[in-house]
Amino acid sequence: MLGPLRLSGGAVLVTPGSPAGGCDPGSFGDLRIAPSVLSADFGRLAEQVGEVAAVADWLHVDVMDGHFVPNVTIGPPVVASLRRHTPLFFDCHLMMTEPGRYLSAFADAGADGCTVHVEVGDTAELITQMRDLGLRAGLALNPDTPFDAVRPYLGDIDLVLCMTVFPGFGGQSFIGHVMDKVRQVRAAVERDALLLDIEVDGGIDTETVPVAAAAGANVFVAGSAIFGHDRPWVATEAIRASAQAGTR
Repeated sequence: MLGPLRLSGGAVLVTPGSPAGGCDPGSFGDLRIAPSVLSADFGRLAEQVGEVAAVADWLHVDVMDGHFVPNVTIGPPVVASLRRHTPLFFDCHLMMTEPGRYLSAFADAGADGCTVHVEVGDTAELITQMRDLGLRAGLALNPDTPFDAVRPYLGDIDLVLCMTVFPGFGGQSFIGHVMDKVRQVRAAVERDALLLDIEVDGGIDTETVPVAAAAGANVFVAGSAIFGHDRPWVATEAIRASAQAGTR
């Protein structure tokens, strides 16, 4: 089911042939919804992405290596395959112990931004590598990793991902105390006038997204709440509306 196709509810499956990488992420601080393909039906992945393409801002791609987290998901070949079917900005979250070995492959496959975990170390070197590859550079923190672990790098990156579940599996419950860390990042952004997006991932739905938005996050990753819905495009717009309500 490739080529231009309008799905029920108005969702559009886009035409193949989008340029690899180089997609516009939007302006720093803009509210963005990033559906996570981790929760999509992998048997019809391109179609599922097409169902949210008209209403999503980014596409979140969770990469797990079976070492940093006890699960294995997709790699650069799947990213390259998806790249042919959508012009969405690809936000790749690398839950890997050695992300530096694979950054070039993800860039070549069409990733626009990569986020690595501060817990794996070699943080400055990984940021430099992402920059050299032309990737948007992000750092992720697990729920129990303190803000101080990422503080020294805030001026060198484009995104901080505050995990609101422990990484490795979809469908987990939102960990509310992480909002204290989100508020710390937001305070640093405002104090130092940083160009930095603040992303949350884990248990994001219409009930939790306004809490995260009120704490200062502006990029919201949602998996089960979107792709577990009969009409993923409707779920995406509902999450956006709830996030907007949280900023008022």
